[in-house]
Amino acid sequence: MPAKSSHPPRPHRCTFELPSGMEIVADAYGDEGAPPVVFLHGGGQTRHAWAASARAVAAAGFRAIAMDHRGHGESGWSRDGDYSIDRFVDDLLGVLAQLGKRAALVGASLGGITALQAETRASTSVSTAVVLVDVTPRLEIEGVRRVVDFMGARPGGFASLEEVAEVVAAYQPHRPRRDDISGLKKNLRRGDDGRWYWHWDPALMQLWAPRRFDPDEGARIHAERLACAQRLRVPSLLVRGRMSDVVSEEGVREFLEAVPHAEFVDLESAGHMVAGDRNDAFTGAVVDFLERRVRPTLEG
Repeated sequence: MPAKSSHPPRPHRCTFELPSGMEIVADAYGDEGAPPVVFLHGGGQTRHAWAASARAVAAAGFRAIAMDHRGHGESGWSRDGDYSIDRFVDDLLGVLAQLGKRAALVGASLGGITALQAETRASTSVSTAVVLVDVTPRLEIEGVRRVVDFMGARPGGFASLEEVAEVVAAYQPHRPRRDDISGLKKNLRRGDDGRWYWHWDPALMQLWAPRRFDPDEGARIHAERLACAQRLRVPSLLVRGRMSDVVSEEGVREFLEAVPHAEFVDLESAGHMVAGDRNDAFTGAVVDFLERRVRPTLEG
């Protein structure tokens, strides 16, 4: 096991060319031989959402790999517009196959669903642990609609970073607005028209549009994901933002009944974007979990 580092690890950009033809781009932090921890962002985000957490995990002696999902950030866009959960799972399994070893999976929202289904799809475990960040099999539809409405509200892009910052501030009124907004560029791409656009494939909204929600389909998906949770056998942690409108107390109770060995952390003053709202507290909880539940199994 590599020693812990007192210096913040710098990221190394890497790519995974998958058999499907999809290219997945990631940032890797820490010693290449250290136990891997793969970070999976939420829908509409990029790998940069995990930068602070990935550095801390790497400093604790793990290898942190924060990847862009297909259709997000610098990863490839789906040629046929397929952004179903099964394809995200395929991509993750392809990345894990190239790593050549099981990894702890830390997934927020879309990333958490992907981690859950990847771990429980096959008869052989692909992970050493699963950390779900503000996601459970039961999701509150109004909270999900608010997220998707935010993503799809500006298809024509933004004229300036200041305009982006105003929209983000309105969406997250509980979070202090930063004076330096240059960091927003990591989540944006500059169009040929000079305008700023979110760094994801607009085709995502054809699948995720709120008007497409079907209650019967929602019930089927919930049952399918709950069955996945019931099959979880690896160490598991659920981290919820106490202010979340996506994961309710009922959703938490249902998950913990389905996964009785799971641990639970409820972070106050945090909403659905847990890592962004309370990064130090969130990262501390994840590192503590990895130290207690993953490291001993690797060293034993």
